[in-house]
Amino acid sequence: MTTPITYELFKTCKQTGARLGRVHTPHGSFDTPTFMPVGTLATVKTMSPEDLKSMEANIILSNTYHLWLRPGEEVIKEAGGLHKFMNWDKAILTDSGGFQVFSLSERREIKEEGVHFRSHLDGRKLFLSPEKAMQIQNILGSDIMMAFDECPPYPASHDYMKASVERTSRWAERCLEAHERSNEQGLFGIIQGGEYEDLRELSAKDLTSLDFPGYAIGGLSVGEPKDIMNRMLEFTTPLLPNDKPRYLMGVGSPDSLIDGAIRGIDMFDCVLPTRIARNGTCMTSNGRLVVRNAKYAKDFNPIDENCDCHVCQNYTRAYIRHLIKCNETLGFRLTTYHNLYFLLKLMRQVRQAIKEDRLGDFKEAFFEQYGLNQPNARNF
Repeated sequence: MTTPITYELFKTCKQTGARLGRVHTPHGSFDTPTFMPVGTLATVKTMSPEDLKSMEANIILSNTYHLWLRPGEEVIKEAGGLHKFMNWDKAILTDSGGFQVFSLSERREIKEEGVHFRSHLDGRKLFLSPEKAMQIQNILGSDIMMAFDECPPYPASHDYMKASVERTSRWAERCLEAHERSNEQGLFGIIQGGEYEDLRELSAKDLTSLDFPGYAIGGLSVGEPKDIMNRMLEFTTPLLPNDKPRYLMGVGSPDSLIDGAIRGIDMFDCVLPTRIARNGTCMTSNGRLVVRNAKYAKDFNPIDENCDCHVCQNYTRAYIRHLIKCNETLGFRLTTYHNLYFLLKLMRQVRQAIKEDRLGDFKEAFFEQYGLNQPNARNF
């Protein structure tokens, strides 16, 4: 069977082992390592598709659970699929809803057949299973679908995690059986196992035996220290096929993107850049900048003097602060655009550093300028 998702590995960095590659999808290709802006409800908050294209975003993420509730998959089906519904002709990845099993822990009951929910909107009873998650994603028509999994919290006992990993493996098989558009949409499996190497190995063995066209590493960036996340990545990525893409779910801070790439990750996503932008926090080449702070009231410099995005070329900190303090939508648009541009440019720089076998040197220089080599450094 021909898979609609293929991966080309161009080279690995001699300094770090990071991978330079390209993922091909039915709606175009994208170079890796890459960051995917998150458009949970078929929109990257405050951004238009034209904005995203102008910053060279070639894939975005949407969420099955949220689109199932609003507007409903039947509405999107009638519109001709998610791409047409939101006027986005590049690649889309849809999360399965599995993370909501984790984030809505007060409202759900996990059973073998699936997860019984209470809607976070109106409290009505819902049921999401591997089969239902596949049905919704087949209707949405995303290029990359995610298997329905359980994302256990951190910390979790070894016994709980083992049972969860085994259930996720059984659910992955059910997802494959229920996937009705395998010639048009690629389905990725999700490796779980928390902080336990033996369970990460078990999960990787189970999932790779099912021969998915790509693999995600889940259950990280859920509250564990960064050294545990990096250790799990170092252990897990060598267990995955070299000729398929690797996706680290829910990671978007600049340091973690670089650390993840060094450990063999190709794809990242996170709401971080858009969420903090709406609070007036900006990513800059010198670290975090909270533009809503009073000290920027008469600061007529750009957010980042080293940034060439259209926000930094045309607007000042003082003006953007004024907009945000007045709750004006343009302020949130400008900070969001800048943060997404910053991360997408960072990934272009990472790819160039891999190409030139100097990603280790790039990391050292970036961390130094970003202030991350200092004790008690403030990250996001």
